[in-house]
Amino acid sequence: MRRLTNFSTGRLATELAGFLTDRGHRVTLLLGEQATWTGERRASSVKTFTTTDNLRGQLQALAADSWQAVFHAAAVSDFSFGKVWQRSRNGQLSEISAGKISTRHGALLAELVPTRKLIAELRGWYGRACLVGWKYEVDGGRPQVLEAAVRQIIESRTDACIANGPAYGAGFGLVSPDGTCENLTNEEALFRGLEKRASEAAR
Repeated sequence: MRRLTNFSTGRLATELAGFLTDRGHRVTLLLGEQATWTGERRASSVKTFTTTDNLRGQLQALAADSWQAVFHAAAVSDFSFGKVWQRSRNGQLSEISAGKISTRHGALLAELVPTRKLIAELRGWYGRACLVGWKYEVDGGRPQVLEAAVRQIIESRTDACIANGPAYGAGFGLVSPDGTCENLTNEEALFRGLEKRASEAAR
């Protein structure tokens, strides 16, 4: 194994970028290098990122320009690797330190260290832009997802959050800071809702 990463097709972001481009907006699409979606990329500019830190650097560099909105839909890695441990026969753990760990060590335990929340840094870089994050949740129900979405908005100082995933149910929820949620039934409705929210914020 060479890298720990989330699975992401990149389809939703690519199609959102295409929709906004067709509507006359200048769009830069930042797409993970392992995205599997092979559809047409119609953004004004397409840039590939590798790790969360690489995406952070690209977003920070792009902030030098003026942007109306930033839609942070990337499924970036929530964890990075920490230390690696080997368990002895009596159950004690000893740290393994090597440039390349041999399989002769047998089964190992890897420490997962939470990565810094990239979305929490966006307001510092894009002070006047409309910022929208995502909350894709698998566990729980819609009330828990909406609560998590509002918490993200407050903690990250964003303008809205898109809630979706099995825990949310069908469609997408466009969640506002006050907790109100506009249910958008499909992706076209989502794209139009995001365009409208960004336009309203720019007034």
